[in-house]
Amino acid sequence: KNIKIVIILAIIAASIFFVDYWRGISMSAAKGRPDAGFVVYKGEGVKQIGANLLKADLIKSKFYFEVYVWLEGKEKDFQAGEYVLNSALSIKNIAKILTNGETVDKEKTIKIIEGWNIDDIGEYLEKNGVAGKSDFTELAKNRTDDKKSKIWKFGFLSDAPRNASLEGYLFPDTYRIFKDATVKDITEKMLNNFDKKLTSEMRSETAKQGKIIYEIITMASILEKEVKTEEDMKIAAGIFWDRIKNGQAIESCATLAYILGVNKPQYSAEDIKTDSPYNTYKNKGLPPGPISNPGLKAIKAAIYPTYTNYNYFLSDPETGKTIFSRTYNEHLRNKA
Repeated sequence: KNIKIVIILAIIAASIFFVDYWRGISMSAAKGRPDAGFVVYKGEGVKQIGANLLKADLIKSKFYFEVYVWLEGKEKDFQAGEYVLNSALSIKNIAKILTNGETVDKEKTIKIIEGWNIDDIGEYLEKNGVAGKSDFTELAKNRTDDKKSKIWKFGFLSDAPRNASLEGYLFPDTYRIFKDATVKDITEKMLNNFDKKLTSEMRSETAKQGKIIYEIITMASILEKEVKTEEDMKIAAGIFWDRIKNGQAIESCATLAYILGVNKPQYSAEDIKTDSPYNTYKNKGLPPGPISNPGLKAIKAAIYPTYTNYNYFLSDPETGKTIFSRTYNEHLRNKA
């Protein structure tokens, strides 16, 4: 009996340790911490590297770091150099980076701005020597059924039309990429980021409203180009969603800018008559798809709009401030 009890207790203890160990190496030390430099000096062993990581708050357990490295047989694979790490990385990911030698000199920083479209991003990548514009736009604008490609396998793309591009889903942010990264690598990185930023709560709320993600991103892409602050974006979203609900044209100047390829302080009567499915002055409802790649503020505004008594708005060309009005006459006075 005693032997059986000891064996059972040993199994339980081992199981608890295994579960705790697996969580310890798979989970990050913390969320939301900024990137930080970390140096592995020549001659440093597993114990010293683990102690340095713990001291820098990049891992929670030096013991689990050492155990993981030894179990994986990576103790001799660490490469000296300067790295960029953060506490959102798991022990497994950190060990992989340090043993693969993914040092700073092998990486490059790129910054994708809110409101850029696919062509804007392509031009930026080419200008900064990251990738050719045509290579990037070809991938981002043309859907592929290649079984080896992960690009179109993301769940949030499932409700996009068959002929849709990746416009709207290339999440604007600052990214660290390898200098030899392909356009596919870069695109997947942006899509992965989008997948993380669009929380389950945001997806649930979208479904609750009877909308699809594609509609939300299309609306967000317009808001990103129309107004600046998150509060104003929410009010503008309420106005646009109300117009759609009431069967009105949303009349967004941002869609005219997208069609004409130029931003104007005011568009002419001829501009407004431009024949295009993206012309939201001539066509009711949302345009066929996103006109830019929106940031998180615009996406949240599209999902969580603020409904007010306002029916019109315009932007001060000098300050960029959004000026709202309730009646058309008030809007004309503000415009004047």
